[in-house]
Amino acid sequence: MTAFVLMADLDHLGDRWGRLLALGIVTIALGVAALIFAPFATLGTVFVLGWLITISGVVEAIHALHVRRWSGVFLHLAGGVLGVLLGLLIVTHPTSGALVLTMLLAAYLAVIGLYRAITALYLRHPSWGWAVLDGIVTLVLGLLLWTAWPLSALWFLGFAVGIALLLRGWTVVMFAVAVRAIGRSA
Repeated sequence: MTAFVLMADLDHLGDRWGRLLALGIVTIALGVAALIFAPFATLGTVFVLGWLITISGVVEAIHALHVRRWSGVFLHLAGGVLGVLLGLLIVTHPTSGALVLTMLLAAYLAVIGLYRAITALYLRHPSWGWAVLDGIVTLVLGLLLWTAWPLSALWFLGFAVGIALLLRGWTVVMFAVAVRAIGRSA
């Protein structure tokens, strides 16, 4: 049923494939720019994240004030205040924020990679070899980030955003080409 609905929507997109193609190309260009200027992309990413945390804290604090009679109001108010303080700390010190976020990401990748590899070796599910490879590559990436820290904090987040933008842009370009092909065949 979902595939049928999606195909019906593709007919609607048939005359707009050019916009999708332009969106994909712009996203690819942004990804290339993020890769070329990775330190600036890192700081920009940290800055945006800081503001998102700040806004989230404000919203949570406002929500806490609206539910004053609830017994958990203090926890929401404390969470909101901490969110605002943490967000503003990241916004005012983006380099320190990049250092901390990169170290947290390195630790996360190392732990989750080790967990995936051990779990796949233990369970031996179908295609377990790919899961072991995924775990090992993730573990190695985490360890590389960790051993290259603090220098990796200057470029890694921007690099990761650049790669994500490139992949997303390429996906949108390929989707636009597919929409155009479907439009021609219909």
